[in-house]
Amino acid sequence: MAIESAETTTALITNDIVVFGLIAATLGLIFWLASGPTPFWKKFFAWVPALLLCYFIPAFYNTTGLIDGEGSQLYYLASRVFLPAALVLLTLSVDLPGVIRLGPKLLFVFVMGTMGVFLGAIVSFQAMEWFMPSAVAGDTWKGMAALSGSWIGGGANMVAIREIFEVDATLFGQFAVVDVALASLLMASLLFLANRQQQIDARSGADTRALDDMKHRIAAYEAANARIPTLSDLMVIVGWAFGIVAVAHAVAGVASTWFKANVEWAGRFSLDSPFVWIVVLSTLGGLLLSFTRVRRLENVGASRVGTVFLYFLIACIGMQMDFLKLANRPELLLIGAIWMSVHVAVIWYSAKLVKAPLFYFGVGSMGNIGAAASAPVIAAAFHPSLAPVGVLLGTVGYATGTVIAYLIGLTLRAMAGG
Repeated sequence: MAIESAETTTALITNDIVVFGLIAATLGLIFWLASGPTPFWKKFFAWVPALLLCYFIPAFYNTTGLIDGEGSQLYYLASRVFLPAALVLLTLSVDLPGVIRLGPKLLFVFVMGTMGVFLGAIVSFQAMEWFMPSAVAGDTWKGMAALSGSWIGGGANMVAIREIFEVDATLFGQFAVVDVALASLLMASLLFLANRQQQIDARSGADTRALDDMKHRIAAYEAANARIPTLSDLMVIVGWAFGIVAVAHAVAGVASTWFKANVEWAGRFSLDSPFVWIVVLSTLGGLLLSFTRVRRLENVGASRVGTVFLYFLIACIGMQMDFLKLANRPELLLIGAIWMSVHVAVIWYSAKLVKAPLFYFGVGSMGNIGAAASAPVIAAAFHPSLAPVGVLLGTVGYATGTVIAYLIGLTLRAMAGG
C-alpha cells in the first residue's frame, strides 16, 4: 500500500508521510503539555482530557483544510496494523487466575457493570424511540454500538466496533464527544467519592478485610517485578505484537472467504469480513499469550507500547471528522445520559447487594467505562498500590469488550429494524 501521497485534494498538505509526522508531533505535544510543565497546563488538563485533544486537533486540521483526512491512507494503515497490535499488547497482560483471586464480590460488581452497559444501551434506545424517534433513526444504532465498545473496554474496542459496523466518521465523532463528556463526568464523581471512602464504607457496613490484604499483596508484587525496559525488551514487545498481527491477517483472509462461500448467514454476523477476523484473532492471540511467560512483558511496559499505537489510531480517526457537522445532534448526549444512568444504577445496586466496598463500585465501573486507560486512575485514588487492580480489570474489559459490544450492536440493529 502506498502512503506517500493522497488523492487529488484541495488540502494544503497532501503527502501522507508529512501528515503522519504532523500527527506524531501533535500527539507528542499534547502529552508533553498534559504532563504539566507549567501550572497553567496542569490546571488545563485537569479539566480537558488529553484524549479529547487527540480526537479534535486532527479534526481541526481536517476542517480547516490543512489536511484531507478522508483522502489519506493513514487511517487504513492504523486500523489494520496499529489497532490489532494494540489489542495484542493490551490483552497479553490479563492475569485470569489473578482476577479470580481478587474475590467473587469484585468480579460480580465488574460483571454487573458490564451488564449495566448492555442494559443501558437497550433502555436508552427504546426510551428515545418512544419519546424522540428521530434521535435513533437511521444509522444511530451504529454509533451506539461503537460507544458500547468504549464503555466495555475502551478506545481500541470502540474503534474495532466502528470498523465492524462501518460507522460514518462524523457519527463516530459525535459519539466520541458523548463518550468523553459522560466518561469524564463519571470519573470526576468517582474521584470525589474516593476521598470519602472510609465514611461511605462504614455507613454501608462493607467488609474491607480482603481489600486491605490486596493492598499489601499488590505492593509487594510491584516492588519485586517492575523494571526499566531495555532495547531488547522493546524489540521483543514489537516483535510479538506485529507477529500476531501478521498471523491474524493471513488467517483472516482465508476464514472470511470460506465463510462467505459456505455459510449462508455469515453476512448477518459480519463473519465474511476480514477485519472482524483480524480483531478476533488478535485479541485471542493476546489472551493466549497471557497464559505464557510472554505476559511478563507487561513488567516492562507492553501495554504502554500498545497505548501508543492506540493513540495514533485515535488521531487518524480524528483526521476524518468535520467540526461543521458535529454540532447538529445534541440529542445524542441525552441518549448517553440515559445509558450511563442505567449503568450506574445497576452497578451501585449490585455493590450494595453484596456489601462490597466503595472501591469495588468505582473500579468496577471505570474498568468498563474507561478500561485500562482510566481504571488505574480511579484505583489509585483509593490507594496508590491498587492501581494494578484497575489495569487488571481494564484489560479484562479490553479482552471481552469487542465481543460484548458486537452483541450489543446486533441487538440495536434488530431494534432499529435492520
